[in-house]
Amino acid sequence: MKKEIPEGKVPFEILEKIFSLLPPFPPQVKVKPGIGKDFTAIERENTYLILKTDPITLTGKEIGWYLVNINANDIVTSGARPLWLLVSVLLPRGTSEKDIEELVKELTNACEELGISLCGGHTEITSAVNTPLLCGFMVGEVEKDKLLSPEKIEVGDEIVITKGIAIEGTSIIAREKEDELIKVFPKEFIERCKKFLYAPGISVVKEALIVKELGVKALHDPTEGGINTALYELGISGGKGVEVEKEKIPIYEETRILAEHFGLNPLGLIASGALLIVCSPEKTKEILFSLRREGIFAERIGKVILTEKVPSSLIEEIF
Repeated sequence: MKKEIPEGKVPFEILEKIFSLLPPFPPQVKVKPGIGKDFTAIERENTYLILKTDPITLTGKEIGWYLVNINANDIVTSGARPLWLLVSVLLPRGTSEKDIEELVKELTNACEELGISLCGGHTEITSAVNTPLLCGFMVGEVEKDKLLSPEKIEVGDEIVITKGIAIEGTSIIAREKEDELIKVFPKEFIERCKKFLYAPGISVVKEALIVKELGVKALHDPTEGGINTALYELGISGGKGVEVEKEKIPIYEETRILAEHFGLNPLGLIASGALLIVCSPEKTKEILFSLRREGIFAERIGKVILTEKVPSSLIEEIF
């Protein structure tokens, strides 16, 4: 009997088998698929084209805004600016013309905020989905000497995190479970949690563009699986391990309250909105100062160590 894979990210051991089945890559492919790799890089004459594709499957609310920001977050982890976007849109039966117009407005408004051109894609109504499903393909560009990649990580480098964890998870819970939460919590609290999408916000473009000029080595965007999975991915992709001071990981009080209510681990909640930064120790102070000067909270939470894998104590609550 075939073993069914659970919902969510495909387990790492399966992904590694899939990667091993891929044929050799042409020399222009400079960043290849791998655990924790947020993008691929294609060599051009003077720059790298940075490519990323990501769907939105977790929510049907403000899905266009989500799609643009989630793809842009991964593009900027390379040190590139996000520039162009294609979107495949699959919509369920019963979708109206007005629904499509509102979706396109969401996409175009989000693109305009980040200076991205929505260049095209595909749109259809299909019985294959019962909620809107969007898949984005985004392209950015970066100078060759400014490409960031986990392969540049060295033992002794330090790890900084921006804002706090589970920003997206907090917003999703408040939006999807509002009817249940309103029976227990004040409406003002629920509205504040819902607005985490915008404040503190799930976009990491601003902070990534700030620190890319300060000599950082790698950036990583925590998403599904939360900060625990992101730290594991960071270690795997860089061929190193990480040592983290768990008590320094910033968690919003709203996140703690919702996680406790539903019996969830905040460290495992989807975490878009935080950015992991790897830098040499002598750069840490400057990076923290530059981010805080722009109103972005940042904290050093750990360092890179010489080990084959992330210590199991950091991921035991996920796997």
